[in-house]
Amino acid sequence: MPEVQDDSAWKPRYNPWVIALTVTLATFMEVLDTSIANVALPHIAGGLSAGQDESTWVLTSYLVSNAIVLPLSGWLTTVIGRKRFYMTCVALFTVSSVLCGFAPSLGLLIFFRILQGAGGGGMGPSEQAILADTFPPERRGLAFSVYGMAVVVAPAIGPTLGGWITDNYDWRWIFFINVPVGLVSLFLTSTVVEDPPWLKRLKGAAMKVDYIGLSLVVLGIGCLQVILDKGQQDDWFGSSFITTFAVVAAVALVTLVIHEWRTLHPILELRLLKNRNFAATILFNFVLGCVLFGTTVLIPQFLQTLMGYSAQKAGEVLSPGGFMLMLLFPIAGILSTKIDPRWMIAFGFGITAVALYHITNLNLDVDFGTLIFWRMYQVAGLAFIFIPISVLSYVGVPMEKNNQISGMSNFIRNLGGSVGISTLTTFLARQTQVHQTSLVAHATSANPQLQVLLNSWAAHRAMTGSGPALAVQQAYGQVIGIIEQQATLLSYVNAFGAVALIVVCLVPLPFLLKKPKTGGQAMAAH
Repeated sequence: MPEVQDDSAWKPRYNPWVIALTVTLATFMEVLDTSIANVALPHIAGGLSAGQDESTWVLTSYLVSNAIVLPLSGWLTTVIGRKRFYMTCVALFTVSSVLCGFAPSLGLLIFFRILQGAGGGGMGPSEQAILADTFPPERRGLAFSVYGMAVVVAPAIGPTLGGWITDNYDWRWIFFINVPVGLVSLFLTSTVVEDPPWLKRLKGAAMKVDYIGLSLVVLGIGCLQVILDKGQQDDWFGSSFITTFAVVAAVALVTLVIHEWRTLHPILELRLLKNRNFAATILFNFVLGCVLFGTTVLIPQFLQTLMGYSAQKAGEVLSPGGFMLMLLFPIAGILSTKIDPRWMIAFGFGITAVALYHITNLNLDVDFGTLIFWRMYQVAGLAFIFIPISVLSYVGVPMEKNNQISGMSNFIRNLGGSVGISTLTTFLARQTQVHQTSLVAHATSANPQLQVLLNSWAAHRAMTGSGPALAVQQAYGQVIGIIEQQATLLSYVNAFGAVALIVVCLVPLPFLLKKPKTGGQAMAAH
């Protein structure tokens, strides 16, 4: 009889923490790049003589190609080997970063960003799967705390770093800084990272390519990402462009689910969702993406539009939250090995909901220190959500499916981020209109307080040299400005309140999960 190999006895040749830091390096660089370009967009548009609307495709093109590769990464890893796939992604990301930095026109920059997004899309899932295989289950919590620093801290410091680079140097340097990091990552990965034996066997096996599934993923997810990124800007279904993409995305994605569930060699292992714990962690990852990325956009947007902060100053409000997570991730990693992770997730959702509720106290007189405290308070709960759901995702799943787990988890979290940003942006616009209509309804000649205010401002204008008619007109202009400002402020308050309400409803859901075994017994099925 052939000798049965004990895959569970396999251990990497190098120290697991060296491997963890090696793969985190490039992933941190990639996640940083998803947010660092946001603040540089006006500079890019000016440097390439492009309009503001056209320049947003610099962001959209990256997100679309990134979103397409994320769910494909598990399958691609199985086909060509994880180490080879990861190094290919790092090399593609690094080379395309150079090309982005030298791009002479907007069209070429968008094309190079597509290549960069494709390279970046496979790095995060590969790192998570490498960590899952490198560390035993009882130490995965600590390992994922390192990974968490890359995918959660990087978006927090990206706007600050991007603002500093564009203010002091040139926007092209936001791409050039990736080059030395990419080269170091390639050297270290080639030296210390290796594929486990079960992956080597899978790579050598013949595999039928699911061309139908591959085409549906590219078409459906690509169209969906464009809709989420451009929907509010193009007035959603008031635009034939968005409507067409929505129909194509809906048909492609529904067909994809049906096809992948039935085929013997799927691109996406959707049958893994039969595992109740994994299905629940998919939901939690989606909410985590919505809250993290949605608020990361809302806060600097509020500071720049209503408080008059610069892009760099607004980024400085977010950065301390990143450092808070750097402190809390190791703590959450240690706790995940000692207590029921369901309690950790519930605690994390509870803290996040309370923090978001406190942020509804926003006003135009809030000081810099209070804003930093609110941000640190809000992200503190995320550490206690991210680590346990990352650990629970792999419980009860065969080792050879780790790549699929990491690819789907990362895709859903990023999709949640896109949905969160798009939904909150639309919510803000609609709520501003509602509040503006309500405030205008009270700004009538029958309102004595308004009349006193108008007379006072008109008199002040008249004293500064304006004629009586012009003074009254200027006073009305001030009132309109205040109404618009207050309507916008109230819409931000409502947005944070709505997110708090959604998160607090999730607090009891972790207890629907199966209670995991403790300590080293929480082994993935082989």
